[in-house]
Amino acid sequence: MDKSYSLKEETNTVDHRKIGKKLKFFIFSNRVGSGLPLWLPLGAIFRKNLEEFLTDIQKKSGYEMVVTPHIGHKKLYVRSGHWEMYGKDNFKSIHTPHKGEEFLLKPMNCPHHCEIYRSQEWSYRDLPKRFSEFGTVYRYEQSGELHGLTRVRCFTQDDAHIFCTHDQLLEEFKKVINLVFYVFQCLGFSEYTVRISLRDTKKIDKYIGSEKNWEKAEEAILKAVKEEKIKASINYGEAAFYGPKLDFIIKDSLGRSWQLGTIQVDYNLPERFDLYYKGKNNEKFRPVMIHRAPFGSLERIIAIMIEHTKGNIPSWIAPNQAVILPISNKYIIYAKKILNLMLDYNIRVFVDNRNEKINKKIRDSESNKIPYMIILGEKEEKNKMISLRRHRLGHIGTFSVPKGIETIFDEINLKTKTIKLL
Repeated sequence: MDKSYSLKEETNTVDHRKIGKKLKFFIFSNRVGSGLPLWLPLGAIFRKNLEEFLTDIQKKSGYEMVVTPHIGHKKLYVRSGHWEMYGKDNFKSIHTPHKGEEFLLKPMNCPHHCEIYRSQEWSYRDLPKRFSEFGTVYRYEQSGELHGLTRVRCFTQDDAHIFCTHDQLLEEFKKVINLVFYVFQCLGFSEYTVRISLRDTKKIDKYIGSEKNWEKAEEAILKAVKEEKIKASINYGEAAFYGPKLDFIIKDSLGRSWQLGTIQVDYNLPERFDLYYKGKNNEKFRPVMIHRAPFGSLERIIAIMIEHTKGNIPSWIAPNQAVILPISNKYIIYAKKILNLMLDYNIRVFVDNRNEKINKKIRDSESNKIPYMIILGEKEEKNKMISLRRHRLGHIGTFSVPKGIETIFDEINLKTKTIKLL
């Protein structure tokens, strides 16, 4: 068999658009518009679980959550350079009833975070400041470039910006590298490569800022990679317009490469926004800005995770971790008792109380890739037991209610405990 055809056939089988629709994670609607995903309840829970996972890590790493609006004044993006560099990719201006006011749908979060930093005075003792946000941005991708969740017009970045001194830059950058590796390990991505993206010195009109700023930024990335002993390729011409970056490319279960995390060093936006901090003698200094996003975006990471796992989302972040399957309606009351006990353990579980045969319920639960199934019938109710099945493994045993629930809880939380120890 032609290997290329075989890969294409397998790729179609794991297509996140098909699996995401089947699992009722998300849909697209022509009435809403191309490239604008609608998240269904289960998909919204999946997103929330990923947000909480990263938020917990960030809290422990000294990040502070902020929230910024979905629109901003056009002048904000003119100042940042986004209008000049990405104007054609922005949505058309939003005009207000007042003449002279012009707003844009937010294409990036960084100008807003610059304004948050600028809202008060900082001392060198206050730095670094780490602002994080799950910020939704909008870019007008051409219709021919749209592809499920991997290329959309509305997406939520797991964005953060670190404002630090020049002396703190190297250490902060290395901390972010380790955070990205930690996230990949937790999500099951064991194969990845690293790429240093620098500017094309022959096309300097693609970038903002002085030669001196670029030299300092590029030197910092190269030094951090060397000190962390990371093997990385160098790609000229792929830097962001405001600074060089370190990109992380993972391999999925089919051997395909995807760019996920990115870290960028920026000396230029702090100049454009006139940001400063006060030194020991009250003199003013410019902070350095680190942009970073371990996921890249929630849409992209979810699409890749769906295809990487073929829809078998790890139980610790799965929208539904378990389903209770009463054999008939006679056992609904018992099912609800089990439900309440499981909810006390914070297990995401529901009762399938449809008037269907148990084999049909099991097939549907397998098709929906729910990690655990609890079967309840006459014997289970009479003996205060539960019959337990695992997705793809089948029946694993009959347990007392406490033992059965604890088995599920311990298996689900083993990953969580492992993550906390990484």
